[in-house]
Amino acid sequence: MVKTMKKESGAATAVRTLRQPTLDTLGLGTVLDIFRRGALPADPSTLVDEVFGPPGERGCMVISGANGIVGAGKTMQFASRLQPYGVPVVALDFPGAPDGIGMQYPGLVAAFGKEGADRIMADVVRLAYDGRTLPDELMAMNPRFLLEAIPEILEVKRAHYEIFRKAFPGIEIRSVTSGFPSSELGVGVAHPAFPHEINRIWEIVEDEPSAVARLMWALGLTPLPVGDNWSFILDVLFCGIALAGLRYHEASNMPYWKIDKLVRKLLGPNPFRAHDAIGAKGADFLTWSCLHHLAGTYGEVFRPTEDLVERKDTGQDWYPPNHFRPLVDWKLSDEEQETFRTWILGPLFQMTSLMLHENRAHLAHMNAIGEVCAQFRKGIVAVMRDAGPDEVAAVVEAYHRLHPEAAERTSWFPDAVKDMSSPEWQQLYVNAEHDGHVGVVTLGRESYSWEVDAELNRALDWLVAEGIERVIVTGDFHISTQMVGADTSDFYAALENVEDGLAITNGWSATARRLNDEFRVSVGMIPGKRCLGGMLELMVHCHHVVAVEGTRLGWPEVGLPVVPGMEGCHWPLRKAPEDAWPRILEMLLTGQAVTAKDAVGWLIDYAGPMEDALAQTWKLASAAEGSARTLADGALEGVPTEVTGLPEADSPASEAARAAILRCAHDASGVTLAEALAVQAKQAAEFLAGPDCRGGAVGADYEKTMKV
Repeated sequence: MVKTMKKESGAATAVRTLRQPTLDTLGLGTVLDIFRRGALPADPSTLVDEVFGPPGERGCMVISGANGIVGAGKTMQFASRLQPYGVPVVALDFPGAPDGIGMQYPGLVAAFGKEGADRIMADVVRLAYDGRTLPDELMAMNPRFLLEAIPEILEVKRAHYEIFRKAFPGIEIRSVTSGFPSSELGVGVAHPAFPHEINRIWEIVEDEPSAVARLMWALGLTPLPVGDNWSFILDVLFCGIALAGLRYHEASNMPYWKIDKLVRKLLGPNPFRAHDAIGAKGADFLTWSCLHHLAGTYGEVFRPTEDLVERKDTGQDWYPPNHFRPLVDWKLSDEEQETFRTWILGPLFQMTSLMLHENRAHLAHMNAIGEVCAQFRKGIVAVMRDAGPDEVAAVVEAYHRLHPEAAERTSWFPDAVKDMSSPEWQQLYVNAEHDGHVGVVTLGRESYSWEVDAELNRALDWLVAEGIERVIVTGDFHISTQMVGADTSDFYAALENVEDGLAITNGWSATARRLNDEFRVSVGMIPGKRCLGGMLELMVHCHHVVAVEGTRLGWPEVGLPVVPGMEGCHWPLRKAPEDAWPRILEMLLTGQAVTAKDAVGWLIDYAGPMEDALAQTWKLASAAEGSARTLADGALEGVPTEVTGLPEADSPASEAARAAILRCAHDASGVTLAEALAVQAKQAAEFLAGPDCRGGAVGADYEKTMKV
């Protein structure tokens, strides 16, 4: 049964939430408060002053081990974000360390242009030291924050902190360690996800949410508070799935490349290829180190195999050089498939039960780390939820019959997975809040999936039951920073069976229609970066759509190719003036995006800077009646049957998709709104099951992922 919690917001009306907002774990309150305030809850300029000192007294940030793969990536992340605030970044490393920072320069140029990259690099001060004493130049730069990225040797780390604390009393220190708890290190932890140049997620270990963590959030990074335990969630999952594959290799002698293919089919990652891509020598050592310490604390389920012990010393790649898959790629029998599933899921379920028992993190955080960082198609918490508590326990027990040494009570906690009925378990991706007048639904996943659809329906049900008639639909301002469209892995079954496609095109569209049909006022607020495909189709079902002005809006389905299946072929036309129909059709037929400020009046209703967009959203949600643009519920006349002047299609499959999209737009617009859903759902599902979709990118991913 859905529960709620009350959260007071100063003197304002209490906010009721379906489950704790993830922003609240950083001390940043609720998303509803963001709209009521008309501003984000953390200002970077104020927090820069708090962490680094005011202008004129500004200190620097130091990254030690800055030429390593982690240090170099994080040097670029922080330098690019702190440059506008006049905070220099000191990159500290040994004199003979390889130039990891220089290797980042081409990526900076690609992201910021040459002039921007040069400005950022100009604020990076490179200093060398001997590991025992700090360079004299550093003393004059007033370091205020040290991010330590030196090797995983506990005594060396502790000595490093002592040097800095002696020279700079009061300095903030965070370690990027992959395994040691804060209680062992004596400093807080900021553990970054791989790849270090672009992944914004950090697992944060602090006694209380700090100005450092809030500054990271305000700078566009994603800090996720986690518990102070041996190893961190990402590494338990990343190292754990590799260890599961190694144990299956020991049991079956199956080659690593084949195990990778089967793990990818089951869950998404390629654990052995990932170690090679990161750099086998370093990655194998870190995996061994994490598992070694975890085994010492929790037992045999984490014990490294002999293969891993050997390779952490040799640095040998898991895939041989110039690897080619054999011409004969054998398939497993049903019994072998079940055994493989047990060897992989059993330890992962057991390891996750341990993290749940220790209450390591908000469940949405734990789930997101598995998806965004460890590359699971679906986060491990969601996988366990789908299986249900009885199946989870049965899989672990079957695993213990294969690996009896793992059956230790110190690492298997069946009670932690017995009850999955709470809102924390049921709402991993979608939350809801309200103040008795206006509700907010937050999407914490960047792509729309069956899980998001089910959770969105539960959130809307809760708001309706609570008597809420006005709703804002938006991102969660934390885990999800963009809306990239549908999760195309959910299309795989539809490629084989048109009925599975109809389940999506009918079901997801019916959910979207609830935003138009069941609330007196609904406002879709797109908070930035991009909103594409199915996510844009969802948002335009709202009575009003507001976006931050630079946001990119578009339907890239033609390039996949698929036919937009959440009513994108007709719903935008029904809300737009007739003279805008060619622009909408051009977007659908080319996949080209437009900026929000150029889409006002025909695709969305308002675009502006963040604070203006927040204020406009709140004004519309709290006071508005009706819709800024009328939704035509009758048949539309004059929808073009051809669009001229388009650039040449990229492929025959895209050309076929263009014809199907245009036909769907014409046919679904040519009937009443009540009839249009069935028309569009049928045509979109039939295209999914047809040869042109199978011949495109979605079909290729399906063949590569599932046909093994």
